[in-house]
Amino acid sequence: MSRSLVVKVTCGSDDAERCNQGFTVAAAAAASGASVSLWLTGEAVWLAGPRREEGLALPHATPVSDLLSVVLTAGTVTVCSQCAVRRGLTQDDFVPGIRIAGAGVFAEEILFPDVQAIVY
Repeated sequence: MSRSLVVKVTCGSDDAERCNQGFTVAAAAAASGASVSLWLTGEAVWLAGPRREEGLALPHATPVSDLLSVVLTAGTVTVCSQCAVRRGLTQDDFVPGIRIAGAGVFAEEILFPDVQAIVY
């Protein structure tokens, strides 16, 4: 695959189904060999931490921790810097391999040629 995929998930347990859909699409694309960048913003930033499964049990859905592992193995996962600060979270609160970055980096990623961006 020559196109890259950037998936931005803006919700967490407040909209579990939509959140899980974003993680599922990112993991499926990563597993298929696509270059994937998953961005967690808003309530989704809580899913980057060790208690990421709380409040997100969804029948017939792959657990977020499994989906996150797939993306981390084959792509990148980024937490919005402002979203983390507003919630009092730092790099130490996140699973190893997850980075913190701001809107400038997100804009740069989605403006590259042959990039598809999806927001959930």
